[in-house]
Amino acid sequence: MTPSNPLRDESGSTPLESTAQIMDRITSQLGSQLNLVSLDGRRRPAPRNGAAPDLVVVAHGSRDPRALATVTALLDRVRELRPALTVRLGHIELNEPLLTDTLATLATLAAERGGSAVLVPLLLARGYHVKHDIPGAAADAPHLDTRVAAPLGPHPLLVDALHDRLLEAGWPTGPDRRTDAVILAAAGSRDPDSATDTRHAADLLAQRLGVPVIPAYATPTGAAALSVPAAVRALAARGRHRTAVASYFTAPGRFATQCADAAPWIASAPLGAHPAMARLLLHRYDRARATATQVPPRQLTSA
Repeated sequence: MTPSNPLRDESGSTPLESTAQIMDRITSQLGSQLNLVSLDGRRRPAPRNGAAPDLVVVAHGSRDPRALATVTALLDRVRELRPALTVRLGHIELNEPLLTDTLATLATLAAERGGSAVLVPLLLARGYHVKHDIPGAAADAPHLDTRVAAPLGPHPLLVDALHDRLLEAGWPTGPDRRTDAVILAAAGSRDPDSATDTRHAADLLAQRLGVPVIPAYATPTGAAALSVPAAVRALAARGRHRTAVASYFTAPGRFATQCADAAPWIASAPLGAHPAMARLLLHRYDRARATATQVPPRQLTSA
């Protein structure tokens, strides 16, 4: 967009770029040139039409048909925010297109015309999928330069979405919160980093709401992990008898329904296609694209 009051030179006739505009242009040009050099120093085929790397949103997958519809709506929001960006979808399991199929298509295009991709997990914490499955799939895509972004959480934009979903469910805005509390209901993972990320998200939400927020899980693992019913009891023992469940799920599914059914009061909807989710996907894409770390393809061996 052209600024409404652009800087001009002393004659008042020629628009001058601001420092920020100049730096943005230089960064864009450098990024375009760097994208043409592979990890071994050889020049790659130029990306088709000089396009930015494709954004591949990596969803988990679910047997619940509402999940795919929700993810599709979210990707439509991303495309609205950045129309020139190619946005693709890949699932780890249970739904098509599978991530492996999406990457195979991109690898074929890359072999013919060049190209690259940034994989952004539609996942809320670190865990096996983020650390192993997604990088492994990226490494198995020949000819394709890839980067894998961080998972979505924890992040203040997720807190924006969680807060809005709670308000939609009936969360009160009055000053008396002495008996209120929130359970942040997540799927659960054996990876301790996942629990750390979820606790951090709960802390951020507690700061926003001004009430205790504790994490609980549909599949609790580890001695310290609580189920939603156990978390309700723990909060009641602290005098918090009006407890809401905040759904820390990206889309509807079995676990989200299970946690919501255990709510003693209100339960929010999953994060879904909230506008903050679309902005966060693009933020993770941009951050990953700005890093120098790529996922090197595995060496291909002949049969």
